[in-house]
Amino acid sequence: MPSVVVVMGVSGSGKSTVGRLLAQRLMVPFLEADDLHPAANRAKMAAGHPLDDEDRRPWLMSVADWIRRATHDGQGGVVACSALKHEYRDLFRQAGAGVWFLYLALDRATADRRVAGRMDHFMPARLLDSQYADLEPLRPDEPGLTVDATADPRTIVDEAVRTVREIG
Repeated sequence: MPSVVVVMGVSGSGKSTVGRLLAQRLMVPFLEADDLHPAANRAKMAAGHPLDDEDRRPWLMSVADWIRRATHDGQGGVVACSALKHEYRDLFRQAGAGVWFLYLALDRATADRRVAGRMDHFMPARLLDSQYADLEPLRPDEPGLTVDATADPRTIVDEAVRTVREIG
């Protein structure tokens, strides 16, 4: 089985919900990668400004460090992280053996509706443009599964667990 599952996708795709459920099912630690954003990144996004690669670099390194520890100690884990670009996912794969991606694919209209309905999140809906501009879906050479993020989260988790067990 993969040592770490990265639940990825744009804001509003359900990464946190699916990630928590998946971690519970796999009985491994869960990381909400948004919790690792420096205060400056949170403030920039809250002000309606998208992050660039330079802004993301320290955050991505923190996520990679968590993956490295999770794979090194043998505990594994699940992390909810946008992981929008192939190069970010490569960084995660280099951090630990057995990193696998669960891509929650979501259409723009549904993402808009979900993000607009949030009351307690720092990222405003207007930043979805930048996320979709940066989004690079999983490539055939990347280990993982793409699922429809409009499906019930428990159904998504069931499919992910089935797939992970088949490859493990």
